[in-house]
Amino acid sequence: MQYFTSSSWMRRRAARFAIVILALVLMAPLAACGGGSGSSSSGSSSTSSGPVNLTFWSWVPGIDKSVTDFNNSHPGIHVTVTNVGQSATEYDKLNTAIKANNEPDLAQVEYQVLPTFETTGALLDLSKYGASSVKDQFVPWTWNQVTLGNAILAIPEDTGPMELYYRQDVFQKYNLPVPSTWAQYADDAAKLHAANPNEYITDFSPKNASWFVGQVWQAGGQLFGINGQSWKVSLNNPQAQQVASYWQDLVNKKLVKTEPDFTNAWFHDLQTGTLATWISAVWGAGVLSSNATQSSGKWRVAPMPLWTAGQTADGNWGGSTTAVFKTTKHPKEATEFAEWLNTNQQSLDEMIKVNSSYPALQSALDSPLVNAPQPFFGNQVLGSVFKQASA
Repeated sequence: MQYFTSSSWMRRRAARFAIVILALVLMAPLAACGGGSGSSSSGSSSTSSGPVNLTFWSWVPGIDKSVTDFNNSHPGIHVTVTNVGQSATEYDKLNTAIKANNEPDLAQVEYQVLPTFETTGALLDLSKYGASSVKDQFVPWTWNQVTLGNAILAIPEDTGPMELYYRQDVFQKYNLPVPSTWAQYADDAAKLHAANPNEYITDFSPKNASWFVGQVWQAGGQLFGINGQSWKVSLNNPQAQQVASYWQDLVNKKLVKTEPDFTNAWFHDLQTGTLATWISAVWGAGVLSSNATQSSGKWRVAPMPLWTAGQTADGNWGGSTTAVFKTTKHPKEATEFAEWLNTNQQSLDEMIKVNSSYPALQSALDSPLVNAPQPFFGNQVLGSVFKQASA
């Protein structure tokens, strides 16, 4: 995949960036599939006396403990979980396996990538195996993301509601208000950089399209959806143009840094206060506490700025599902595992403790693990902020 550098970004119109990079992110897995059919009729459940063996691909830390709990409580089914790589690495291997009709029984698939695998015909319709019975247990929008017509393509796993992480000490030092609108955020950016040219409101990473997609979502843009019985992709919508133009203006005025995120230099800037905010998802709390340890107690979380004051609008960055492939010989048992993994509280607690996962299961949002005070954030209870954004 080709990425834009900060200099090349400056030479391109914001709209062009939005169209091209979103297309790369959303369509890359499909392009990797080539012309392979990647599907076969699903087999029937085994009636042999031995346990049913299932393979499951996932990169979530801590999910192996959930799988062990399932195996111990379901002696007739044995699941083997394998981490073949994160996100795009797994998807490349899945595409290769689809062409060879050699997929795992189940795999972790992010929401925004699910449509590309659906178009290959490789996903099992879980509605045929009773998955509709768990629909009402999940945050409604997540269920909408895993269905196509009457077909259920996967079971929701977690979500990535977006908020504003900000350095309380920096905002207090320069008497900046915590922004509630994007206009105010831009005003804060100008005031901060004028007060100290070495400090910036945030960083605009030219490599991270998923971050951009989450903001288009918050602005009301729908990049993909259902049109009858097929998926509709709309990359060049007004909301994408709006978000791209907003950030282009901040880049042009040099009010934001333009370095790649998740690098040592980027973590250093977050730790020292060179970057005063990070617009990120719920999992960002773990990223900050693990990589900017010396800034403990200085960070807080606030709702994501809005385009219009007083409106209700939220973005999402990340979140995954558990999908079952048609080639499985045990569709009933695979569906049972996918449901259990994402509805059993003990299973979800394992993933919350190790990975700071934010479950798609509605009841899990009230878990003490989700709503505990966070010392890194001045003992702020982040769960209450993110729960509103995930609704």
